[in-house]
Amino acid sequence: MRISDVVAEYIRRMLDESDGTAEIQRNELANSLGCVPSQINYVISSRFTQEQGYVVESRRGGGGYIRITRIRLTTDKGSVIMHIVNSVGESLDELSANIILENLCSNGVISQEVTKLITAGVSERVLTQVPKVLRNEVRATIFKNMLLTLT
Repeated sequence: MRISDVVAEYIRRMLDESDGTAEIQRNELANSLGCVPSQINYVISSRFTQEQGYVVESRRGGGGYIRITRIRLTTDKGSVIMHIVNSVGESLDELSANIILENLCSNGVISQEVTKLITAGVSERVLTQVPKVLRNEVRATIFKNMLLTLT
């Protein structure tokens, strides 16, 4: 298992044990896991993003910390979908679309089948006939319209 996987799993366990919020001291965590502090930064910036359902706050200095909070999705499917639609904006890359869909699926907002269909509908393969400079804009429009049909 790679060190980044170990760090991510450790942070996820902390979040599970503390009801969705974890405060970490970067240097202390790095020492206890046997890695460099920059590895902690990398994992947090790549695996604990807003698209993946997390809010990250940091405070610098001697008593500094990094606070990671898991965003709790409301149980109202329509509200969650409308929030996503409104937050996507005018452009959406394939990776971000897939992360959002995985998050919606893992939280029970959409089914695995719907996830697969929307993933296929916004894939790079489907958009090959669209000029590259327009693909993310077209993807965002398709993505939002597909989600809106679920409300």
